[in-house]
Amino acid sequence: MAVSEELVFVPLGGVGEIGMNLALYGFGAKKARTWLLVDFGMSFAGDEAPGVDLVLPDIRFLEGEKKNIAGLVLTHGHEDHIGAVLDLWPRLRCPIYTTAFTAGLLEAKRAGEPGAPSSLPITVVRSGQRIQVGPFDLEFVPVAHSIPDSHAIAIRTEAGLVVHTGDWKLDPTPVVGRATDTARLAALGDEGVRAIICDSTNAIRDGVSPSEADVAASLKEIVAKAKHRIAFTTFSSNVGRIRGIAEAAMAAGREVVVVGRALERVIGVAREQGLLEGIPAFRSADFFGYMPRERVVAILTGSQGEPRAALKRIADDDHPEIAFSPGDLVVFSSRTIPGNEKVVNHIVNALIKRGIEVMTDRDGLVHVSGHPRRGELEKMYALVRPQVSVPVHGEALHLHEHAKLARSLGVPEVVNCYDGQMLRLAPGPTERVGEVPFGRLYKDARLLLGEGGRTLPERRKLSYVGVISVAVAIDKHGVIAGDPSVELSGVPERGEGNVDMLDHVLDTVVATLEGLPKARRRDPDALAETLERAVRGAVNAVWGKKPVCHVHVLEV
Repeated sequence: MAVSEELVFVPLGGVGEIGMNLALYGFGAKKARTWLLVDFGMSFAGDEAPGVDLVLPDIRFLEGEKKNIAGLVLTHGHEDHIGAVLDLWPRLRCPIYTTAFTAGLLEAKRAGEPGAPSSLPITVVRSGQRIQVGPFDLEFVPVAHSIPDSHAIAIRTEAGLVVHTGDWKLDPTPVVGRATDTARLAALGDEGVRAIICDSTNAIRDGVSPSEADVAASLKEIVAKAKHRIAFTTFSSNVGRIRGIAEAAMAAGREVVVVGRALERVIGVAREQGLLEGIPAFRSADFFGYMPRERVVAILTGSQGEPRAALKRIADDDHPEIAFSPGDLVVFSSRTIPGNEKVVNHIVNALIKRGIEVMTDRDGLVHVSGHPRRGELEKMYALVRPQVSVPVHGEALHLHEHAKLARSLGVPEVVNCYDGQMLRLAPGPTERVGEVPFGRLYKDARLLLGEGGRTLPERRKLSYVGVISVAVAIDKHGVIAGDPSVELSGVPERGEGNVDMLDHVLDTVVATLEGLPKARRRDPDALAETLERAVRGAVNAVWGKKPVCHVHVLEV
């Protein structure tokens, strides 16, 4: 290795936040690095982006390095790891490497999404296989997670070996897919691991996560005791959970009805790859109403309160084919992602008001995380024995607690970083050596919006204060032509003192116009500015808020 060559790590998403995972590894001289991308995910928008569907990583830096990208590696098929591929890969057009189930999910998603690329250059890699991608020697090490075909990536370069864990847990009985290959991880440790880039999601939780097999046994008991219909909502990608529910239904003499396109897509890929072998074909939603209540087990999309998903529509009594009755049971076989609590609680309350029983992980073992708790992290460090720990995949608290744990385990170097920060992993001590542009892109229907535009700030403001539109016509002499027009949207109908707000605004417009000399009325821009100030001030006097005000001056 030349003296000037170094190995660097740069996260553009997923470090300091949950979701939107995108990690970069660069190898070479400072101005001639070759880049490897690991994962390309999205996250969901919150209140900061009204009307926005998804949040994607800002890849300005990668677009500038496009010619130096060796490839993109996908560790597994969760949306927070593959969800940005269809929208952003066309800007990079690099080769993609992943294993069979993830490739199948991505292809099924591509085929069903309008405007998606016509094809993707995916090389399917076998679990455990080693491949060469530019200067990077990559090994796909199987790990257990809440989706099949999850892998840690052992990244070898002339500067040393890095283990990028992806999402993982130590589960000896995962129901579907392979258990974490602890023997291979130990062999990597024997080889000598320079750094581990490791999942921090559950670093604040002690102990070891229960097994997916434990959840399957619990679900079997719940189904056996149910008297009427029972419905499960879970993450669509959790094939192990789907299989566990199906086996519980079979044991109780029930049939499974699947409701939701995302579930249908995942189940189709899982059946193609033999992951649901021995499980009978599921019924579609149109069979639901014809089946006896005591024979039904439904699996529904919508565990996170998604507005168009099956469960939300059922809770609002707005689904064309599915309706529950008092005494039926809905089981949330999932955890609520932070930020989704309000919408999920709305669904729970709506169901309970209609006499439907609801069970969550507060009531029994109906869900288990796919991420490692502290006991599992301790085992990982004992296997891999890295010289450097870099906690990722978590918010600041998770990263901090993970770092404390790593130090307590005697890891020589523990380095926290956040999105956009560049770490030199080798040679020499690990340290921050720079920053790169990073941020968020907001997917608003078919458009991608940047953080710096005015759309989202204006939309947030409109959601708080509403908008008033004023239209006036002025002739070339400055004479008012006809009556002004006023429309209110999102503004209270009446202000303090029971003032009619529409009349109040109209009176303000008329009084302002009449109080202006004709010369000032002949300047459309000055007139619009004067009317805007007057209207916002008048409304503030009787409401306490200043709405957005749009004034249209028509010259006739």
